[in-house]
Amino acid sequence: MQRLSGLDASFLYLETPSQPMHVCSIIDLVTSTMPGGYTFDRLREALSLRLKAMPQLREKLANSALNLDHPVWVDDESFELDRHLHRIGLPPPGGRTELSEICGHIASLPLDRRRPLWEMWVIEGVAGTDCHRRGRVAVMTKVHHCGVDGVTGANLMSQLCATEADAPPPDPVDGVGGGSGWQIAAGGLVRFATRPLQLAGMVPRTVSSVVATVRKAVEGQAMARPFTAPRTAFNASITGRRNIAYAQLDLEDVKKVKNRFGVKVNDVLMALVSGVLRQYLAERNALPDSSLVAAVPVSVHGKSDRPGRNQVSAMFSRLHTQVAGPAERLKAIAEANSVAKEHSSVIGESLLQDWSQFAAPAAFGIAMRLYARTRLTASMPVHNLVVSNIPGPQVPLYFLGCEVKAMYPLGPIFHGSGLNITVMSLNGKLDVGLISCPELVPDLWEMADDFAVAMEELLAAAG
Repeated sequence: MQRLSGLDASFLYLETPSQPMHVCSIIDLVTSTMPGGYTFDRLREALSLRLKAMPQLREKLANSALNLDHPVWVDDESFELDRHLHRIGLPPPGGRTELSEICGHIASLPLDRRRPLWEMWVIEGVAGTDCHRRGRVAVMTKVHHCGVDGVTGANLMSQLCATEADAPPPDPVDGVGGGSGWQIAAGGLVRFATRPLQLAGMVPRTVSSVVATVRKAVEGQAMARPFTAPRTAFNASITGRRNIAYAQLDLEDVKKVKNRFGVKVNDVLMALVSGVLRQYLAERNALPDSSLVAAVPVSVHGKSDRPGRNQVSAMFSRLHTQVAGPAERLKAIAEANSVAKEHSSVIGESLLQDWSQFAAPAAFGIAMRLYARTRLTASMPVHNLVVSNIPGPQVPLYFLGCEVKAMYPLGPIFHGSGLNITVMSLNGKLDVGLISCPELVPDLWEMADDFAVAMEELLAAAG
């Protein structure tokens, strides 16, 4: 068995009926490349072979009433692929509206914790095509956040992909094994008993981080503070319903802007998000006078020796939506990102992971429910939205034999932060996934379509 880290488990404890904690992706596929021609059964067989090399998708959660620590992963001895792989057809005409409506409904459904925490939905009839004859298929994946972060989720998808349509499946890999109730409880007791020693080591590091943060604030070199974000329509309590939209941009356009202004790719991505949100809010006479604040997950894979499948920290970055000019906005965002990264590195990569080990399981859910019910979600949002950037391979990919045309990532949304924009760079394109709650952002496609407008503004500013 393998025990969840505190950060992994926090996504279990945060989950409520209105706040499911899974991450999704919509993969746009061309079926003509599948060896032997596309059929659902052939795709199912290809998936079955690859799952033998992916033990994390054959594992489920286990716990004990006497366990004083977090749950564990164990092999699901009764694993059945048909409980996770589903097939559905789009109603005509099978366009983006029909696809996003079905995917939004799927995203609103919680995963069954009695089984491995993932699902895959094969959606046929995309764009009204016959998927058996040079047509298109969409695949929507769902994996619980307790098992993946942005990087591990991308790695998981890469194991289902290959650079050749007829690539052989990898060799089988053994899972983590099983664990009885007393073994789970005994291991939890040992970890619980060592917490005072861990806490004693963390307190000095935490004090040092607080002192460094105060010094940065005095010098004017601190990242945006939590709870200082202005109120917007998507900063409120969410329901369990989800809506989805997406956009695709040319990565070369982003690099052209990056090179012209001497900034980073991520700075341009944040400027695109800023331009989209500024336009969206201004058209509704709802643009705040102060800058919107984005929570940006920061991968610490390779920088931290802590266990767990979620290896992330976070920073708060100002989007400078109050700045009218796209060039001036981009420069301000680049400076803000530089400050936020420097501040984040001073705090330390593993501080979030370490403190999450000590939070009582019930504390997460209680705190989130209180936050949602006391209307602080609207009056004091922690941040306005989550913006995430996931680097992907810049080569053609084949998902179970089908050519990948796009892969739109979709992260979770939270009470008080009802909008998530995640971007993946893949084979010369930027695939942008947007997810929200329709009660907060009913016209999400308008926001998605503004990405092309924001890109043109930056290109014009770059000359």
